[in-house]
Amino acid sequence: MTALRLGTRRSVLARTQSTHVAERLRRLGHRVELVEITTEGDLSDAPLTQIGGTGVFVSALRAALHSGRVDLAVHSLKDLPTAPDPALVVAAVPPREDSRDALVARDGLTLGQLRPGAVVGTGSPRRTAQLAALGLGLDVRPIRGNVDTRVGYVASGLLDAVVLARAGLARLGRLDVVTEVLDPIQVLPAPGQGALAVECRGDRPEVRAALAALDDPDTRVCVEAERSLLATLEAGCTAPVGALAEIVDGEDGLELFLRAFAGTADGEVALRRSLVGPLADPRALGAQLAQILLDDGAAGLEASSPTATQPSEPVS
Repeated sequence: MTALRLGTRRSVLARTQSTHVAERLRRLGHRVELVEITTEGDLSDAPLTQIGGTGVFVSALRAALHSGRVDLAVHSLKDLPTAPDPALVVAAVPPREDSRDALVARDGLTLGQLRPGAVVGTGSPRRTAQLAALGLGLDVRPIRGNVDTRVGYVASGLLDAVVLARAGLARLGRLDVVTEVLDPIQVLPAPGQGALAVECRGDRPEVRAALAALDDPDTRVCVEAERSLLATLEAGCTAPVGALAEIVDGEDGLELFLRAFAGTADGEVALRRSLVGPLADPRALGAQLAQILLDDGAAGLEASSPTATQPSEPVS
């Protein structure tokens, strides 16, 4: 039996996620070989908004799929551009990890316990906008780096806290550093956060069939609503966006509850809207809620991209 060649980024987190997918495929009787791919996002320390957005983590993996170098690729779903590649398909969306953001703060502090002026690091304009909108007086600064680097900023006293995706910390076995998991009422996650996308070429039916066993229908429905919202908003605004879809009990059975955020980095504008709809058409629900946000002012919002920095002095 020919081994399935699984393309993965070289970061520790990416390899951990890809290994998880590989192990599930092996349990189903497939041979799997990991193939490391270096992406543009791995080579640059600049903010993602300056080097092309989240797609910089995906393009090299997709090129490897196109060329036949690999048979499948594993992405963090939040890194996957909403514009489809006509030659590729997301053959599986495995069960999602906890999608929420997590705070890692000095002295075990929670978000509400941080003093006004406390320096909080994050690489996400979405988190920056929502933290600013809370009105806590935090000094939110853009940073880049892997999980160990970011957590190290807190341990060394260079920052009071950092905000990271809980899913990444869970997959790395680092939940012990979390001082608070942020409620989506405070900070909505990125569309697709906590979920993985397993992508392959559309003209490889045998690979698609192998990957179909990994797909989780509930997770796919939720992320399709979130990504549809993001795709619609991207056509009309450049503001930071958060979104979370959940399956809930309705009067007539299960429904899809979608919440979304769009705002400005300084927190002066913070649009939060929600909508409930049928499970059968998650993309329509996402597009509808996005249009509500656009009609309510998101269309006029512009993103700002402060330069990511490496802290050099302890905070006072």
